[in-house]
Amino acid sequence: MLPRHHPSATKQNEVDFVASSVIAAAITVASITPIGKFTAPVSYELVEHPWCRASLPTDMIHLGGMAEATQLITGIRSLIWIPFYALFIIGLLLWTSYKLIAKIFKWLTLVLFAYVLASFYAHVDWRHALAVTFVPHLEWSRGFLAVLVAILGTTISPYLFFWQAAQEVEEERANGRTLAQSKGATTGELRTARADTIAGMLFSNFIMYFIILTTAATLNAHGQTNIATARQAAEALRPLAGDGAYLLFTLGLIGTGILGVLVLVGSCAYAVAEGAAWRGSMADKPRSARKFYAVMAVAMALGFALNCVGFNAVKMLFWSAVINGLLAPPLILLVILLTSSQRVMGKRMNSPLLRYLGWATFVVMTAAAVGMLIAS
Repeated sequence: MLPRHHPSATKQNEVDFVASSVIAAAITVASITPIGKFTAPVSYELVEHPWCRASLPTDMIHLGGMAEATQLITGIRSLIWIPFYALFIIGLLLWTSYKLIAKIFKWLTLVLFAYVLASFYAHVDWRHALAVTFVPHLEWSRGFLAVLVAILGTTISPYLFFWQAAQEVEEERANGRTLAQSKGATTGELRTARADTIAGMLFSNFIMYFIILTTAATLNAHGQTNIATARQAAEALRPLAGDGAYLLFTLGLIGTGILGVLVLVGSCAYAVAEGAAWRGSMADKPRSARKFYAVMAVAMALGFALNCVGFNAVKMLFWSAVINGLLAPPLILLVILLTSSQRVMGKRMNSPLLRYLGWATFVVMTAAAVGMLIAS
């Protein structure tokens, strides 16, 4: 059973996540070099290898979650849908491109706005909700701090740094700019990267806030604090959609799940390739980047294997988020030091405000991780 959690943590998450992602984007835009090139071999040994192992349960959860959700509306067992989605995603990787996949499946993620609408049908005590949003509720217990670390870990995950940086490089390549032409960054490019990052992070935290709020007002308010299946999780949408809650939940989970699996296995491949100095990116064809695609294939296969073992998907999702929360601080520290270095960033070093927010993120995540480990 997990302790209750208020939406207040999302306010700190929003600031920390934006700051961390802006820093990750800035280091790449300014130097046009993936983060892994700077942090290898240190982060390769301390962060990337452990993170790739930690990402496998999350990869598994997306496959298992999509399968369970599809079972809700089809009646066909999830064990049949797991290999279907695994093969479907591999096929998309081999015969299409991530850019095309994102263009199609990102529209399914709009279903997540159903949580915003559902909150207005769930009889939320708005005065109390706003109060606990801006005045955090804290408990000194291992269970509560584990939930906090999990929320921080799923929001500021190590893979996001590599994905954010890799996508900045991919955009430069797609625009036909060589490494020499891309070296450095103009004020306009940094402003664009910052605006893009802030918009994306605010949107994700906005949706997360209403998922927490709606779930608290529906499931938690009726004593349901131990969510173990997709069916139980989908019940949070029942006030809005009634029996259609399962369909909304399934569509949203398929959209976010397919994109999530691609981001997870892609980030793992970028991290390993950069640390090991391999050539490869998701813009390349499999024939010209065999090692890169081999890492993605192995990650997918292991995620599929974990599903077949029979682990509880929801619990694995929670504990993989906790592991990500424990692994993130060392990488955050390295990125802050790099983006504060004039040798690396030139005139584009972190501003005092961004440096402060970066250090605040590091302190908060480190304190939460240490607290979880020592609390009783």
